[in-house]
Amino acid sequence: MSDLSTADHSVSPPVIDIPRCYNAAHDLIERNLLAGRKDKPAFIDDNGVYTYADVAHRTSAFANVLRQLGVVAEQRILLCIHDTIDFPTAFLGAIKAGVVPIAVNTLLTQGDYEYMLTDSAAKIAVVSAALLPLFQPLLGKVPTLERILVAGSNQVPDGLTPLLKQANGDFHVVATSSDTPCFWLYSSGSTGAPKGTVHVHSSLIQTAELYARPILGINENDVIFSAAKLFFAYGLGNGLTFPMAVGATAVLMAERPTPAAVFARLRQHQPSIFCGVPTLYASMLANPDLPARDELNLRRCISAGEALPEEIGKRWSKHFGLDILDGIGSTEMLHIFLSNRTGAVRHGTTGKPVPGYAVRLVDEEGKPVLRGEPGELHISGPTSATLYWNNREKSRSTFLGDWTRSGDKYHEDEDGYFIYAGRSDDMLKVSGIYVSPIEVESALIDHPAVLEAAVVGKEDDDKLIKPIAFIVLKPGIHASPELEAELKAHVKACLAPYKYPRWMKFVDELPKTATGKIQRFKLRA
Repeated sequence: MSDLSTADHSVSPPVIDIPRCYNAAHDLIERNLLAGRKDKPAFIDDNGVYTYADVAHRTSAFANVLRQLGVVAEQRILLCIHDTIDFPTAFLGAIKAGVVPIAVNTLLTQGDYEYMLTDSAAKIAVVSAALLPLFQPLLGKVPTLERILVAGSNQVPDGLTPLLKQANGDFHVVATSSDTPCFWLYSSGSTGAPKGTVHVHSSLIQTAELYARPILGINENDVIFSAAKLFFAYGLGNGLTFPMAVGATAVLMAERPTPAAVFARLRQHQPSIFCGVPTLYASMLANPDLPARDELNLRRCISAGEALPEEIGKRWSKHFGLDILDGIGSTEMLHIFLSNRTGAVRHGTTGKPVPGYAVRLVDEEGKPVLRGEPGELHISGPTSATLYWNNREKSRSTFLGDWTRSGDKYHEDEDGYFIYAGRSDDMLKVSGIYVSPIEVESALIDHPAVLEAAVVGKEDDDKLIKPIAFIVLKPGIHASPELEAELKAHVKACLAPYKYPRWMKFVDELPKTATGKIQRFKLRA
């Protein structure tokens, strides 16, 4: 075995014949109708059960709604929808019409949504009723935004439900190609500014054929439940693409994935596949209501979003007799490209490359590192995004020909398993979501008591990363538990709540270089 981390660790990928003329939504729906599954449940949400025939009708109706509103192919609409049937309706309906849906995080602030709407020049926003107050003030403020459709409401003129009932349920799908831009997902940046990540039509089914079938082992008899939401790349595959690719059934949950909410769905719907993130697995294991092994029908569990600590993986295996298949994906690659396999799980590692993907580890000069040494992970595969919208500089530094930079550092052990070694930048993964330290620092400094602030990651008791803030107060202001609580509340009010620092340390000064840059590595130590 070579001492160098070789450029391609994957085996030959399966042959995936995707025609040049191809529409992702048409494929995912029609393959099930042609296979005789029109009456089979495709989605189960908190309000009902929807067959594949229902999905076909609803998506065509939504495509006609867009046509009636004057939205044409290649224009963009923004989706901020909780996990209900309205998400696949709008997402796939837009794609049928050749319109580009942009799925965004439902936990963000009004300022975040204003930025995304302006950056994308979205013409229509489809939002869940509970989120409407965040969007209404943006009508007339964002120049391109013409209308807001309200998912989950029958009571307003632009309620999605009455619009779908009034629309024709037949639609002739718009011709697109496998390389036509299909949808966007917004990815956080090191400065906190989100980046519109553009994916093409062929990418959705590629993730199903390369990962879901051979690694996850999903088939039409499965019921899959993803606690990770559909607006995430990870959740989009788990809860929409994968089940539709094989004719399985997906359980959707609109509320936050607390242990209690997750346990309720696991018990009620008896899914055979569960998709979570490490923070949730840790919370579930610590909860006194954790189901017994024989209460559930699980045959496969997966994790992504952040590295799964070895201890959590072992505790889950001991309790349920079932290994969690830990893996890593990214918004840029759309889904998991490194993963553990059933029967070959090595706790504390992210596994090996998924067939169809090549990976390499390189140093700061782009040269291969020695086996066992950390290097930045680059990935090559057919699901890479094409670019970041309106961000040429970042696109050129991330998408390097056939290779995509992950920003993650790994090292490879002698058996070919990859082990997470941190980030190449200062970004943090908190509950599977990227958090920019600079963004949190800016919110803290906005408080009148704070002179300076620096944020880094710290492991909690479950060895999961959470933000810790080092704060220099202004002269005459003294640290106290009351001030700490006030600062945490201030960050939650300024940013999405999950970004707040879990701990705070008040210091006299921050370590800096001669040029005044904060030395975060000293704070981590």
